[in-house]
Amino acid sequence: MLDEAKTAEDVQTVLRCSARAAVQAQGVTVVQLDHGECHYLDEDAMSPLWKGQRFPAESCISGWAMLHDQTVAIRDIRTDSRIPQAAYRPTFVRSLLMVPIRVAGSPVGAIGAYWADLHQASSEEVAVLERLAAAAGRALGKVSARSAADRSPADGALAV
Repeated sequence: MLDEAKTAEDVQTVLRCSARAAVQAQGVTVVQLDHGECHYLDEDAMSPLWKGQRFPAESCISGWAMLHDQTVAIRDIRTDSRIPQAAYRPTFVRSLLMVPIRVAGSPVGAIGAYWADLHQASSEEVAVLERLAAAAGRALGKVSARSAADRSPADGALAV
């Protein structure tokens, strides 16, 4: 499905529709790194999380994963200093797995999976979400390349 994505929104939709079931989580988010902020683009969760909201990358776990270019699994969010407790308190989230999405080797986004109970992400769950993130990165790279090829100097855009 990701190989067939024509737009960034297509990639986002595939992730939203597949990631939650792939790791049997109660919620997933798709996050974009945007000028030092984490923009929560979309979600599929048992109750609302942060869709449409923006947080400074330095103050949220998705930002931590992207800025450090590392997958992070947290069994109990209440005991991890990287978690902004005020943002999580009104949610169902108790455990999480956050995986950066890379394009050309650099993090541009993340996929977050969330569990309502204490849950230590298994090596298989980590591998599944990392494979999804890698496929999303490849798809976003293709979308970006197609978009650049479609632009012409007459469009007012720089040719890349």
